[in-house]
Amino acid sequence: MILGALVIVVVGILVVNYFRGQEEGTTLPTGVTTQREGAKQLPATHTVQAGETLWQIAETYYDSGYNWVDIAEENGLTHPGLIEEGQVLSIPSVEAKTATVSKPVESAEISITGSTYTVSKGDSLWDISVRAYGDGYKWVEIARENKLVNPDIIHAGNILILPR
Repeated sequence: MILGALVIVVVGILVVNYFRGQEEGTTLPTGVTTQREGAKQLPATHTVQAGETLWQIAETYYDSGYNWVDIAEENGLTHPGLIEEGQVLSIPSVEAKTATVSKPVESAEISITGSTYTVSKGDSLWDISVRAYGDGYKWVEIARENKLVNPDIIHAGNILILPR
């Protein structure tokens, strides 16, 4: 009997708090400007919800997932992929990061035009086929032509026949 009454009181308190929170968010006093939806004031703290990642949290506060690094550093997380539900994280006041794309480095290697090639230190069949044919997947033809048992192992000084 006492346990039943206790449950009813707790549920009643929860229902009242729920509806009180709904009422507070329905009207704004005049003269108050609102932020765009989803924006948060910084600095702040965030309590991790089930299934959240640092990327998602960073998107919430910065509109950029790339700021997950800032959150991890601010909180001294040694394993940023392992955050737990209920963990309280401090959200630093930093600028939102944007994605950067770097241009691929142009290769200064000389193309191979002959029908044979002498292997240099650091060469691979992929690199040789790119330089010889412009297509790395043609390494199979080079391996087949030279009857290589293990195409991963080529030695400097070997002379390979390049099928043309």
